[in-house]
Amino acid sequence: MQLREKTGISVMECKKALTEADGDMDKALAILKERSVAMAGKKSDRELGAGVVSAYVHNSAQVGAMVVLNSETDFVSKNEEFVALARDIAMHISAMQPADKAELMAQQYIKDPSKTIEGLLQEATQKFGERVDIGSFSRFAVK
Repeated sequence: MQLREKTGISVMECKKALTEADGDMDKALAILKERSVAMAGKKSDRELGAGVVSAYVHNSAQVGAMVVLNSETDFVSKNEEFVALARDIAMHISAMQPADKAELMAQQYIKDPSKTIEGLLQEATQKFGERVDIGSFSRFAVK
């Protein structure tokens, strides 16, 4: 359950990873990370037909961002965690000012520098069981 709470990945996947890692939590996390990359690769050609538009405005009201986070189905795009992910990515964009999608995908995630935005999307693909990707984004600033 600790692994499930930490990753949000299904109990069965966590159990498989822990079994494969002989109960070692760190090894199980590494296994799950490898699997998320593999799963994202398998789903990379799937069509994205749903998603959300999310916005973040910093409390200074001087900077903000909007992002389109796409998924395959409305079922996933209406999920609370999916909507929260979109908002977190919008916050990241407003803080880190990526010039384009390639730069954004390579950036360290502002809330957890051990992850990149690309890795975050791979984890989301594993968690939701659908391809998740950024459609477009814009950053706005007063200055």
